[in-house]
Amino acid sequence: MEIECTCGFNCVEDAPTTLKHIKKLYTPCNKCKDPKLRKFKPLKDQLNLKKLNANSGLCNCGKRHLDQVMAHTLKIMMDEGIREEESTLRNACTPLLTPAYPTTSAPYLPNKSLVILADGMNKRCAERIINEIPEIKGVLQGDIKQTVGLKDSNSLPHVYKLLAGCDMRCDIVLTPYGALCIYKIQAEIHVEFSKPISPKIEALKKIIKKYNDPTVLDCTCGPGTLGIACLKSGAKKVVFNDLWYRAAKMALLNLEVNGFKTNFFDVRKGLIGSGKNFEVYCENIMDLKDILTEKFDICIIDTFPGVDTTDFVESVKEMCREVVII
Repeated sequence: MEIECTCGFNCVEDAPTTLKHIKKLYTPCNKCKDPKLRKFKPLKDQLNLKKLNANSGLCNCGKRHLDQVMAHTLKIMMDEGIREEESTLRNACTPLLTPAYPTTSAPYLPNKSLVILADGMNKRCAERIINEIPEIKGVLQGDIKQTVGLKDSNSLPHVYKLLAGCDMRCDIVLTPYGALCIYKIQAEIHVEFSKPISPKIEALKKIIKKYNDPTVLDCTCGPGTLGIACLKSGAKKVVFNDLWYRAAKMALLNLEVNGFKTNFFDVRKGLIGSGKNFEVYCENIMDLKDILTEKFDICIIDTFPGVDTTDFVESVKEMCREVVII
């Protein structure tokens, strides 16, 4: 499978390339300055908004503090009537780093390292942000409280709307088996925030330790994080599946990015890709028992918050030695 982004630029790189400079990417140099902005105080009471531009707070090293970038963004949103005059940084928008790496302090941003998500955003404002703020590569319209994707076969998919730029993002997921680079088109895949220790990876590690070279069915795989972690841990085989085609296809891309050579079949249902020790399906979890003839040691079910997993477990329990809800 080709590693590329739909925008035509070099937004997707293999894991070694992405990880090579990640620890220094958001680290300030000794001349970088913290603007010391207060999150809950109106921005107009802290900065001269008329003088706020792309050079405000910019260091010679080419980076700006995240808060300075958010202040510039909020200023444009206020200009365009998207936010009120008394707005604070707290209610500006949701900043999504790319690549997203768990940091202990606020990051200093290089160019094209941020996608933002904002409710009430319009195309005119989004295009201004892309044109005037070099650190921002994509602007999405949507509500962070609404989960993106396809919850189950009885639901309609929910997506954000890309208004300007490119929304391909990378999350760095730290695992005991090495760091993973998980790419996602953010308008189409649910948002997860990078953490030094992922609760999902920790839960998975405890299960994997019980088996030698297990076979795994990741039946709600999303962009592939947990299944790829299983392969990295030494799993004999992993079958990925997601009803949301865009997630299943992204899982294939992430397999390739993380070192697993893939074959992509240009279909929208059934087996959409495979490799040496994995397969990727786009199917209803309820139908898997009629499609897959093999038995698995572990079945992973990782659904959206609030989804009742009773029917999911019932549909796969005969296929697996152990069903794990994460």
